[in-house]
Amino acid sequence: MTMSELTVVTPSFGPDAELFGDLHRSVLRHTGPDVVHHVIVPAAHKEIFDRYAGPRCHVWTEPELLPRRYHRLPQKGLWLNSRRPWPPVRGWVLQQALKLAATAELDADVVLIADSDVVLVRDIDAKSFHEDGTLRLFRVPGAVHAGMPDHVRWHQVAHRLLGLPPAGAPPLTDYVSSLNAWSPEIVRQLQRHVTAVTGRHWLDVFTAQLHISEFILYGVFVDQVVTGSGPEHPGDSTICHNYWGRTPLSLDEALEFAEALGPDAIGMMISAKSGTGQGVREAAIRRCAEVAGEPIT
Repeated sequence: MTMSELTVVTPSFGPDAELFGDLHRSVLRHTGPDVVHHVIVPAAHKEIFDRYAGPRCHVWTEPELLPRRYHRLPQKGLWLNSRRPWPPVRGWVLQQALKLAATAELDADVVLIADSDVVLVRDIDAKSFHEDGTLRLFRVPGAVHAGMPDHVRWHQVAHRLLGLPPAGAPPLTDYVSSLNAWSPEIVRQLQRHVTAVTGRHWLDVFTAQLHISEFILYGVFVDQVVTGSGPEHPGDSTICHNYWGRTPLSLDEALEFAEALGPDAIGMMISAKSGTGQGVREAAIRRCAEVAGEPIT
């Protein structure tokens, strides 16, 4: 592929195709003509996403990014790695691994990892994610507390896979976001490092985990291995305005959420798991765009 400064990667599947459409239209609206949006979908859902395929959207199927030893099982959301048949690979773990696999394949300066339920609300380019020539890292120091056992476990797993001393007790840094900027070169370094530490292919190591976060693995690698002395990469905790709730937003709540868009946010996200209606969601998108000074026409 031709070298580009910025590209966008989104894992998705059939039920989120409408959400992906909102995101893709925002990518076309807010990025330059050379920015390609890469979407990774199950092979069975490719036809649903082919409507978006073209010069600025590349549709990958999951098997295209996986070695032949990975096989999708009839049971929903499970895969089999023939090198390590048990336990089977859980779909949400594989989806995380596919983000790393796809990013490593891309010849770009910055890869923007965007969930299907994200929408861009401001114009961006590769420079939007740099500070003093260094790629900013989504990082919220001290945000992971003892009441977040999954995040604490993800830190422990990341430290083990990276050959680092055990993660300390909370508070710990949070690196998880629905919108995240990665360096493909750093992702390739991460893959090689995990392989060297464990003596196994990084993908097999990653997918063997029952609990793991790709964002915490990447963040800990940047802060503790690449720099070797803590958070030297500039931080960025304002990249996306998020609603993580599991209950639907009413129209008034959605507009109130939109009004709170921060001045530095380039995206907004209303979680698909909230069950918020599409009409309410679209109203929030339009209002966020107005707040951002980028009204949708």
